[in-house]
Amino acid sequence: MITQAYLQERYKYLDGNLYFAKEGFGIIKGSKAGCVKKNGYVNIRIKQKMLKLHRVIFLFHHGYMPEYIDHIDGNPSNNKIENLRAANASQNAWNAQLRKDNVTGIKGVGFNKRSGKFRARIAVNKKTIHLGHFIDIKDAEAAVKNARQKYHKEFSCDDSRSN
Repeated sequence: MITQAYLQERYKYLDGNLYFAKEGFGIIKGSKAGCVKKNGYVNIRIKQKMLKLHRVIFLFHHGYMPEYIDHIDGNPSNNKIENLRAANASQNAWNAQLRKDNVTGIKGVGFNKRSGKFRARIAVNKKTIHLGHFIDIKDAEAAVKNARQKYHKEFSCDDSRSN
């Protein structure tokens, strides 16, 4: 089992990265641990196990590893401790980036071809809340933004953030 004490003995934390605190087995003291993957997440191998760096950094600082850890700014490569927070599955999804197949460019707003209107909706506690259909996309965006502030609170992501 990987513990906070184990990590703090073997690594030093600086600006969202872990650096080796000791030499040995081909490791150079002070070198950066982990490697960036195509999806932007950084992986690190500890005790023959591949882990996501943000999870290791959270454990390094807080002494426990929650089921989900949210990157507040939505950037999976930004592993600064002040950018990481414990979350549940819903909260983590609420702060997710805009899907690539979104045609409106606004999270929670889609276009209904049959009605010719913009549909607004959000998810809360695994249930979809339909906020209505709107002629003007700005009205649909406002409805989604207000609902996110009401239900998602600090996990409400910025609409301008995209993949």
